[in-house]
Amino acid sequence: MKINSDDFRVPAGKKVNLKKWPTLVKPVYNSKKEYNILLEKHVQELSSLQRLHYACNRYAVLLIFQAMDAAGKDGAIRHVMSGVNPQGCQVFSFKHPSATELDHDFLWRTTQSLPERGRIGIFNRSYYEEVLIVRVHPEILRTEGLTDKSLDETVWNGRYRSIVDLEDHLYRNGTRIIKFFLHLSKEEQRRRFLDRIENPEKNWKFSLADIEERKFWKHYMKAYEECLSATSTKDAPWYVVPADDKQNARLIVSQIILDRFNGLKLAYPKTGAKRRQELDLIRKKLVT
Repeated sequence: MKINSDDFRVPAGKKVNLKKWPTLVKPVYNSKKEYNILLEKHVQELSSLQRLHYACNRYAVLLIFQAMDAAGKDGAIRHVMSGVNPQGCQVFSFKHPSATELDHDFLWRTTQSLPERGRIGIFNRSYYEEVLIVRVHPEILRTEGLTDKSLDETVWNGRYRSIVDLEDHLYRNGTRIIKFFLHLSKEEQRRRFLDRIENPEKNWKFSLADIEERKFWKHYMKAYEECLSATSTKDAPWYVVPADDKQNARLIVSQIILDRFNGLKLAYPKTGAKRRQELDLIRKKLVT
């Protein structure tokens, strides 16, 4: 089965209803052995493209991962990017903002971590938290210095506009953004939470707060729907990846990244006449 990236892309302007987007699809692999072969193929292709991307030094690439707890963000990043040279890739995880970060606008802390040209930046959670968890728990806004008069529906539309404007600006200046929402079912999250409890090596991943957040599942789904609808654009689209099957999700994510890289039409820098003369001179010195 061939993966078609467009099957998972949210069209610009489309109103998203997550109940109509599957959390599980037919796997593209027939066995664990085939999965490993396919993933290794994707990893090697991405490694090659990353070297080309670094040498070309024309674009920056930003990957954004958002999801409910236990959806597999960490695993997807770890497996898919396992062949990438660490010198050309940076991963940032954004947790609760510090006091200094709260004294700035909501985009400030993530903007400082944007990738340079020739590099891949990965945001494991991102500025989108400010229209997701903050929307589900609007009391957080008060810690950001906003007055009670600001705590109405207009704040979210304003933040969507700020995000889209930022991403438009980045696109115009050479950054290509690929955004993934790993779409997990509530039942599969329950199974994974139980696994974290039963498996001693995974106990550290689990806390009572995770269970408390499950009570807000419907609120999170509504927040995601509105976010995806408002911020998926032609140049910075969202991809809704079925995440109930972790292995399948990794293959889908890696294929989407490969497709987007291939669409950049990258090429190694051409060797001009002056550079060729320099290389010829260096060769002569090495062979004498």
